[in-house]
Amino acid sequence: MRGNSHARCGVGENSEITSKNYLSLYIIPTDLATYGEEAKNLLQDLQSRNERMFLVTVLVENIAAKRQKLFNDIFAASGVAQKYNCALKRLDYQQEQGLMSSLALGTNQIEIERGLTTSSTAIFVPFTTCELFQEGEALYYGLNALSNNLIMANRKTLKNPNGLFLGTPGSGKSFSAKREIVNVFLLTEDDIIIADPENEYGPLVQQFGSQGQVIDISPTSTNYINPMDINLDYSDDENPITLKSDFILSLCDLIIGGKEGLSPIERTIIDRCTRLVYREYLQDPCPENMPILGDLYELLLKQSEPEAQNIATALEIYVNGSLNVFNHRSNIQMDQHRVLCFQLKSLGKALKEIGLLIMQDAVWNRVTANRSKHKTTWFYIDEFHLLLKGQTGSFSVEIWKRFRKWGGIPSGLTQNVKDLLASREIENIFENSDFIYMLNQAQGDRQILAKQLGISPHQLSYVTHSGPGEGLLFFGNVIIPFVDHFPKDTLLYSVLTTRPDEVAGTKA
Repeated sequence: MRGNSHARCGVGENSEITSKNYLSLYIIPTDLATYGEEAKNLLQDLQSRNERMFLVTVLVENIAAKRQKLFNDIFAASGVAQKYNCALKRLDYQQEQGLMSSLALGTNQIEIERGLTTSSTAIFVPFTTCELFQEGEALYYGLNALSNNLIMANRKTLKNPNGLFLGTPGSGKSFSAKREIVNVFLLTEDDIIIADPENEYGPLVQQFGSQGQVIDISPTSTNYINPMDINLDYSDDENPITLKSDFILSLCDLIIGGKEGLSPIERTIIDRCTRLVYREYLQDPCPENMPILGDLYELLLKQSEPEAQNIATALEIYVNGSLNVFNHRSNIQMDQHRVLCFQLKSLGKALKEIGLLIMQDAVWNRVTANRSKHKTTWFYIDEFHLLLKGQTGSFSVEIWKRFRKWGGIPSGLTQNVKDLLASREIENIFENSDFIYMLNQAQGDRQILAKQLGISPHQLSYVTHSGPGEGLLFFGNVIIPFVDHFPKDTLLYSVLTTRPDEVAGTKA
């Protein structure tokens, strides 16, 4: 009997326990159970994840011109907050305190605070925004799209200051480059050289007065660049004649090389004549003794090899023929102006690539001359894709590799990053650029940039269907979204813009 009675008591106790568990699961309010779980997680974060507690006041300031508009904005803001399970409390009769607290005065007059952990607090500005604000000769590159703070950067502080401006047509590449040119001119004593294949930079350079010069290179122009010009301080550790011979070989290869290039015999003849043509200038380095292309042509005619006669015949049209624009001594005083703009649009198809190569060599001479003066030279190349083929492409790669050593800062402007990945040699230009100003990008280019630079999907949104003057700035190992909306009612804007309708309106 006792055993049976004891058994019944055991069953009764089990039933009571089951009933208590049943009550704890279904009768306790769900919000209380949720808060209990959150409190447990919060305690765990504070104890084991090195979190801290912060008391935070979040203020949403609404300003409108009319009362009804203000009420509509408040209602819309409340709807957005409610969508994410947040509640906004109107500061009735505390509007003045709210305004004072939202200003950057460092005082909080609103006694509404909420406790947040470190990770929760970090989602607010400025904890998750990367800022770029350097001192010294820092230039303005727009506003940080996240914090609205100024972006001030000095490319000279980078390990490799070479730069690229990338963007689809109409995104603002040329405008952004001109903005930087103006800032370089105003804030530094550096020299600036511009390669302008489409004649877009002339109006800006003319605004610099006597310190700027526009050089129009064309068959009918009176501005001459001698491709045989040589700077005896071309390099510290290399023979300047050897380096100049490499350039003359590249020039002749472009003129007469064809698909197979110059033969070994032709190369030997050109190198021999190049060394002979500078003999008199080396003995007496005065401007009158500087050789021209015609002198090289005369030397080739005197050689006994039949290949020399073929080379001379190919050069004849550029010496005595209709394309003799580069058979003159230079009459441009490049060292008398801080800003030089080479306009190349009027060069015909037969002279375009040759003119670009000769212009590159002239720039190299200026950079080496400035090095001895401890002066930096900024070199801007618009329509950069034109210089990424053949001999000009090889010369561009050399510029990107060696300009830093000589105090030069090159910048290329092009539409598609694919142009910079056309070959392993050209890819060196992209890899040796620590400054990339990315505006709106085409879909294929976005994927390439994301892979090459490690850009996140969220950051890519700033170069996806973005407006003019909006994009990403890659500066060293920093990637910052920027916005640069320039006021259109200014004289400077009318000089910088290249939009046909705005340019026409300015001229009118």
